[in-house]
Amino acid sequence: MRIFFVGDIVGRPGRSALARALPTMKERFGRFDFFVVNCENAASGKGMTDKVMNELFALGVDGMTSGNHIWDKNIFYPALASETRVIRPANYPPGAPGAGYTIIERGGKKLGLLNLQGRAFMPPLDCPFRAADAALAELEKNAERMSAPLPVLVDFHAEATSEKKALALYLDGRVSATAGTHTHVQTADEQVLPGGSAYISDVGMTGGHGGVIGVQAESVLTRFLTCLPAKYEVCGDQPRINAVVIDIDDASGRAVDIVRVNEPVPA
Repeated sequence: MRIFFVGDIVGRPGRSALARALPTMKERFGRFDFFVVNCENAASGKGMTDKVMNELFALGVDGMTSGNHIWDKNIFYPALASETRVIRPANYPPGAPGAGYTIIERGGKKLGLLNLQGRAFMPPLDCPFRAADAALAELEKNAERMSAPLPVLVDFHAEATSEKKALALYLDGRVSATAGTHTHVQTADEQVLPGGSAYISDVGMTGGHGGVIGVQAESVLTRFLTCLPAKYEVCGDQPRINAVVIDIDDASGRAVDIVRVNEPVPA
């Protein structure tokens, strides 16, 4: 099984970059059994809308993970509650709309998706480690009739690399991959851990890399220099795609390889 997982898509520049990069990605890597994206910044740089969700599905996306910014547009809450292919972090308290894990299917294959959010330098939430235990137990129940282990991709939306690596080691051998998101800066530590789980601290950001983590530099500099509020504008300069390609052994559910993608996208 081959998974194509795209890091935080930021606004229209990110969506356009992804659409333009797809033919090249498919030519280089061949088939993708599953195409997954982090969508929490896909609509105007913060949050999601039904229109953007459908635009991404039209590109062939099979499932979407998210993070703390998925709540920024409350018009999306009904879709989040009803669309099982779009998930939010599982360790939000009861009452938050949507689900933190799901199983997506394509071509006779199944993939478990689990979304978690970190607590270091982030808003206080339930424990992501314990939430992972509970979610994996439920995913295993849903996969009991499968002839092979259910492969599971974890998107850990967190700030601290230490917390990300700790969770990855905690889940090593129990999931196929733990991929970090949130910082918008891709790390170069992709690896297959001893237990057979692929790992990277942060997949990175798909969008304009000419500013500051997807935002035009001018507004960010104003905020740093004056400590006053400034409206952030999505950056469209220097578009790049950040992603990982993960190969998983069908018989064992363990990762075979993880390849990092960090490339400019021609206009």
